[in-house]
Amino acid sequence: MEAENLTRVSEFVLLGLSEEPGLQPLLFGLFLSMYLITVFGNLLIVLAVSSDSHLHTPMYFFLSNLSFVDICFTSTTVPKMLVNIQTQSKVITYEGCITQMYFFLLFAELDNFLLTVMAYDRFVAICHPLHYTVIVHPQLCGLLVLVSWIMSVLISLFNSLMVLRLSFCADLQIPHFFCELNQMIQLACSDTFVNNLVIYFVAVLVGGGPVAGILYSYSKIISCICAMSSAQGKYKAFSTCASHLSVVSLFYLTGLGVYLSSPATHNARSSATASVLYTVVTPMLNPFIYSLRNKDIKGALKRSFGMTA
Repeated sequence: MEAENLTRVSEFVLLGLSEEPGLQPLLFGLFLSMYLITVFGNLLIVLAVSSDSHLHTPMYFFLSNLSFVDICFTSTTVPKMLVNIQTQSKVITYEGCITQMYFFLLFAELDNFLLTVMAYDRFVAICHPLHYTVIVHPQLCGLLVLVSWIMSVLISLFNSLMVLRLSFCADLQIPHFFCELNQMIQLACSDTFVNNLVIYFVAVLVGGGPVAGILYSYSKIISCICAMSSAQGKYKAFSTCASHLSVVSLFYLTGLGVYLSSPATHNARSSATASVLYTVVTPMLNPFIYSLRNKDIKGALKRSFGMTA
């Protein structure tokens, strides 16, 4: 079939997680609950860090940025899904689809970079504690976050522009609950070789680089912890990075699991269901992971709400 002109594409259809009418109220209630928990939980962390001077440190500065990004990350996909279920309409405009894809990629990359920056922060704190305040100073923290934003904006913009050059045929149904990059490319009638090449290149460069940095940081952290003679010192050092390690494991293992299993199963609906893990579940669990194991966060929240510790 000949590729049609791109300007004739006006809308896509998001098939969602299930087309069963009986499951729609359940899905609506489930995702609305998870979304509210995500927003409320991450807002509490941002409030605690910004209102308590005891938490004005690099570690909590990065954590508050991660919480803000997680709110935005979930907000790019779940609200539209809830509206579609409530209105029983699965249509999204072409412009809306491109916009959603852009912001999804933007905040996913920001999560990626911020987790890497937080791993570097823990590496310096544990392996070079005496020089920590000299190395990780406020100017460096601001610069690292700024560079993360710039890199994420450029990468997501580049991927979105690559999709804009594609032409689409009559079948514009996306078997997902949001406009996912790979799914949109699969719907194209025009040649997608360059797009696929760019995706793999960006995945290796932007995905592999941060993962390698995190693995290197934690290899050094583990070596430093093992070299400590005090059992109490080992426990204290490990507890400072346990929360971050848990979040890193959740984010990367679920995300990689979805994208590595998709080509093997060739089941787009299963991939959409699995992607809920890193797009919705992981941002929802982050506040629990950081607050339940962190006395500073819990203390700041109690002080913020006028409670006594």
